[in-house]
Parts: sequence; structure tokens; C-alpha cells
Amino acid sequence: MAFLADALSRVKPSATIAVAQKARDLRASGRDVISLGAGEPDFDTPDNIKEAAIDAIRRGETKYPPVAGILELRKAISAKFKRENQLDYALDEIIVGTGGKQILFNALMATLNPGDEVVIPTPYWVSYPEMTAIFGGQPVFAQTTLENNFKLDAETLEDAITDRTKWLIFNSPSNPSGAAYDESEMKALTEVLKRHPNVWILSDDIYEHLCYGDFRFVSPAQIEPSLKDRTLTMNGVSKAYAMTGWRIGYAGGPRQLIKAMDMIQSQQTSGATTIAQWAAVEALNGPQDFVRKNKAVFEARRDLVVSMLNQAKGIDCPTPQGAFYVYPSCAGLIGKTAPSGKRMKTDEDFVTELLEAEGVAVVHGGAFGLGPNFRISYATSEEQLEESCRRIQRFCAACR
Repeated sequence: MAFLADALSRVKPSATIAVAQKARDLRASGRDVISLGAGEPDFDTPDNIKEAAIDAIRRGETKYPPVAGILELRKAISAKFKRENQLDYALDEIIVGTGGKQILFNALMATLNPGDEVVIPTPYWVSYPEMTAIFGGQPVFAQTTLENNFKLDAETLEDAITDRTKWLIFNSPSNPSGAAYDESEMKALTEVLKRHPNVWILSDDIYEHLCYGDFRFVSPAQIEPSLKDRTLTMNGVSKAYAMTGWRIGYAGGPRQLIKAMDMIQSQQTSGATTIAQWAAVEALNGPQDFVRKNKAVFEARRDLVVSMLNQAKGIDCPTPQGAFYVYPSCAGLIGKTAPSGKRMKTDEDFVTELLEAEGVAVVHGGAFGLGPNFRISYATSEEQLEESCRRIQRFCAACR
């Protein structure tokens, strides 16, 4: 009898975490490596948020919290949804988890039966299909293209839906492409979803506050209120407030789904750490100047990286509207010979040779379900980004 569960055979390790670890290992061996693989802001958590956590410790807010989250945080989340998204969620329609990952994981655990289909647009965040597979669900990949700025269109969504479809996982702005959907694009998708009452929408809004220029963020249930009763709107404090290590995600959704997720979490981790929850209260209710200031920094970094990558031979880098990633095509280098003498047949070959030759760690597009591309996180300093892009330009010029 096998000791490990059969479900593990359906799941692959996270490629983004693997790249970050490989970069750390190479640095430890003495290599000069710049890692552009991690989706983590390089800014420190704002001081007012840190102080709120310290105050919570001093007040003795160190006991077991309610599974769904402390009352003060759920009130702050409810106010945030109403203020920023025009969505009304009662307190028992809100749940707090240990990061956005737990919210997604518990929602799928609570709803998927073997054979249920989950529509996932490509390129996708690496964990969506793996979480689906753990619970016996079947990922159905809806293909996008660089020419369409990696955005799902109504026809492709319609074609992907069947009688077995239970969820659409929707991420705007997107990891890894940075693609974001404006009001008309979102409306076209919600019109399709209105025709399919069996399909629920899992809207991952984690990059909501990282939209650039005059782009206005919208969420599916905000655009089409009739879908609210079958939409889980997920968000968190990790990206906008530089709180990745605090591990706080949250969601608003139909009472029956939130209750099921609460039950699962009660047998899993129970409530998220109280100190981090009090910090998140301050993040949502406190001054928002930090968010606006750092968004401007990210936008300048985006423009720098896009410009420099498009000067590299064989690279085509579109300008994303949000998040802190670019997802350039390296199609012009597939079939070329790297400086090592190896012929590059895939985007994974490209990123491997780039790391060996120039010490730049990026994630290959195959990990996100669409290639030949690669993902760069520009959540690091301009100096590091300039040096990385110079190395990429040098590597591409040396390929024959």
C-alpha cells in the first residue's frame, strides 16, 4: 500500500518558488545572481501598520481569534468593499485567511467534486491548476494571445464552458502578464457568465491597487451585480501594502460558501494570527498615501523594463496595465544557439541559459501555461532592473 496520497501525483511544485530557491543557492555558492522571479514588493511595510501590530501585542491581543477573522478586520473589509468596489458584504459574508492562497484553496476544497471543471485563462498563476487538481477538479485552459494583450475574450470563454464547469478563476490585473480588464472588456465576459448559471466566479483581485496610468480597476460582481450571488471576491494586503510575510488574505462571497470555508478552516488552521489581523485593520482603515506613492514607483519601473527589453534582440515585450510583472515573448530566440553552444528549443531552455550565462533568474512561460515567454517581476530597485536588462540584452545579442 502506497504511503503518500494519490492526489500528490496530480500536483507539480511551484515554479516561481523553485526559481527563487535556485537563485538563493547560486548566490550561496558565490555566483553573482539577480533574481527577478519572486512576486514580492521590495518596499518595507509602512510604519503605521507595524505600530498597529505592536500596539496589539501590548494590549494582549494574543488569544485565539474567531475562525473567520476578528470583528474589527471584517468590518474594515466590509467598508473597503463598499468604498472601493461598490460591493455590499455583510460580516457573515466575509472570511479572513492565512494569505490569499488559503482563501483560494478553501473555496475549491469546499466546492469541487471529482470531474468538476474549472476554467483558467492562460497565462495563469502557477497555483490555480494545481489547487484544482488536488481536489480532483479538471483545469480547462482558455487560451489568450500576446496580440490580444493576454486578455480572455467572450468567445473563448463561451467555448471553454461546459455542463461540468463549476468555476471560472479570474485574475485582473494578472499574474504573470499584468493584463487588466477595463469596464467594457469585463462587461463582455459577464454577459457570457449570465447565460451560464452553473458557473461560479472566483475573482482574484490581489493586484487591484496596482493599475497604471488612467486605468480604472473593476471587479466582476461590481460590473454585473446579478453575478454577486455566485462570485467569491478575493483580495489581501500582501501586494498593495507590502505585507507578504504577514499572511492575510480575505474574501467576500455568498453566505453558504463562506460558511463552508469557515468550517474547513476551523479544522485546518483556525483563525489567522491576531497580530497580523490588527495590522491589516490599520492597512485598510489607515492612510493610503503609501499605496499611491509606491504605485508611481512601480509604473516607472515598468516603463524602464519594457523599454529596455524591447531593445533586446528577439524579445517582444508588451506594456502591461497592472501588477508588477512583464511577460515578454522570446519566440525570436527559440531555435537559436546560446553562448554555451546549446540550441534553445523552449522558453525553459532560454531561462536556463540566461541564468547560467548572465546570472539573471526569471521564470519560464511554460510554468504559466503559455509560451514561448518568460516572466520578470519588477518589484526590485531600478539599479537591479537596469543591470538585469543590460545582461538580457547582452545574452540575446550573443545568441546565434
